[in-house]
Amino acid sequence: MKYEEIKKQYIRGWRTWNVRSVLSHVHMPDGFALNIAFKEYREGHYLKETLIGRFVNEYGREPAETALPGAHAFDGSYTEMTVQWCDMEIRVESAAEGDTLALLITPVKKQKKAPMLVLEGGFLWGRSGWVEKKDNSLVSHSPLRSYTVYTSGREMTDNNIPVQTAFLSVILDGPVGFSAGKEMMLDQIREFIDRKRCEHEQKSSYYADLQEMYLAMESALGWDTIYDAKHDRVISPVSRLWSISSGGYVLFCWDNFFAGYMAAWGDRYLAYSNLKEILNEQTKEGFVPNLAYATGQVSADRSQPPVGSTMLLKTYKVFKEKWIVEEMFDDLLKWNSWFYEHRMNESGALCWGSDPIPVLFGNRWESDGVNDRFGAALESGLDNSPMYDDIPFNKQTNRLELEDVGLTGLYIMDCLSLIELAGIIGREDETTTLHDRLEKACEGLEKLWDEEKGFYYNRRSDTGEFSRRISPTNFYALFSPKVSEERQKRIAEHYYNKDEFYGDWMLPSIARNDPVYPEQEYWRGRVWAPLNFLVYLALENTVLSDVRHDLAEKSRKLFMKEWTEHRHVHENYSAITGEGCDSWNSDKFYHWGALLCIIALLENGQTPC
Repeated sequence: MKYEEIKKQYIRGWRTWNVRSVLSHVHMPDGFALNIAFKEYREGHYLKETLIGRFVNEYGREPAETALPGAHAFDGSYTEMTVQWCDMEIRVESAAEGDTLALLITPVKKQKKAPMLVLEGGFLWGRSGWVEKKDNSLVSHSPLRSYTVYTSGREMTDNNIPVQTAFLSVILDGPVGFSAGKEMMLDQIREFIDRKRCEHEQKSSYYADLQEMYLAMESALGWDTIYDAKHDRVISPVSRLWSISSGGYVLFCWDNFFAGYMAAWGDRYLAYSNLKEILNEQTKEGFVPNLAYATGQVSADRSQPPVGSTMLLKTYKVFKEKWIVEEMFDDLLKWNSWFYEHRMNESGALCWGSDPIPVLFGNRWESDGVNDRFGAALESGLDNSPMYDDIPFNKQTNRLELEDVGLTGLYIMDCLSLIELAGIIGREDETTTLHDRLEKACEGLEKLWDEEKGFYYNRRSDTGEFSRRISPTNFYALFSPKVSEERQKRIAEHYYNKDEFYGDWMLPSIARNDPVYPEQEYWRGRVWAPLNFLVYLALENTVLSDVRHDLAEKSRKLFMKEWTEHRHVHENYSAITGEGCDSWNSDKFYHWGALLCIIALLENGQTPC
């Protein structure tokens, strides 16, 4: 497999591979790690590991840090992170080229007594090697190579720090530099880092007025990308906090397919890795699971929105490499067949579901699925959406009694993408079946049209009544080529309706006139970037250019508010205030928030450089 070949080539050099800390720089393939830590002398606290968006430090009474992410080049050539902790502010920059690494740590705001800066060396993930301190340097030894790590700092001694391997400790009363791969003085480290910063800024200047949005998206993917030793792979989980609480990594279905396409804007392999690795989690039944944790837990009862083939198609159009399509096509087609066989009603419309948990497969223990309404709602990706609050669950079909506009529209999108992918790799023999499925789903969607109200509504499959609870997923009907221009314009009226969706911060995940909208709790009213993104894609082949442009501008405005104020990329945002920090369950650095940046880039006619 070509993917396996390029994976070995990719997992090399210095990156922020270690999920435990954004200030840990690891060289691969040997696994030699340099971890930056701090000790302050007002109360004696020690910051061993740094993470973005942590509410409390896991080490008991230690105060939590605030990590403000700056640039993170896809290739790891330049990174910048600012840490606020114990009334101090410290900027950490890195530059890498091949096997050479330079670190520059600059105190911006100090306590009365300067803190200690600690650089701890070691080998991660069971890699063989050992580290020793020699004079004012660290020397690593491994079967692959040896490193000497140098510092420009003045040594500071304190044995009361929680280190377990050889380390360097220096006083942080001014800028301090470290270098590995070759010895550099402080001025040389500054020059090297300045050069890499300028190269990175020059490359991103391609995006002109949207340079900051591109850099934010790149930062989100860069800081959330880690190495998973369990499967020897590089992946971009939604956030480090989610990964740590899941045993080391977490892969969510549609989240990681989106990450694959986002990475295509700057890193070919990272794009392929995210697309391929989430597809590799496919179950023996044929679906890509909602989740896969490092603990071995897999959601064996449910899948999630089928966006994989579309994200692969968009990634293919960037790099034009057929082999990745050839490696993924059969599994994506199998997933499409599973939705057709397990989630499509006789009408052609599809319903979300949750299947009885099958027998254990492989060496993984099974999931939190409960084969009920809640499991089916989780399959939609809209976990606690009020659209599914009072919908019965049919134990015979394992589906909600609700023909879903959103899923039917996404299935249409999936069929269209697979048909195009089949043509790219000469698999036209598969398209007859896909065209039949596409036609049936389009027919099912047409039965969900309400002529009086001019909108596609979910419909109860047990009573035949329309459900009037609407969300952005109702706009996914626009993926269907059967929707006429006249209907498109009527649908647009709902977009601009201030009682339903229109406002300063949008798109709300449930209509503004829904009784639960004021809750603004998770999928009960908050704005979610993947909904905006999918609605934007649905608008691309319509006459609704004004709606598409407006959505892109609203997405840009929403993203830049929190990014500018806090350097946050939120899991979700308030549809009332545009804030993300107002909710405890909105992760502050969840990479799919950067889909809002992709919308703005696409609308501006930008393509990956």
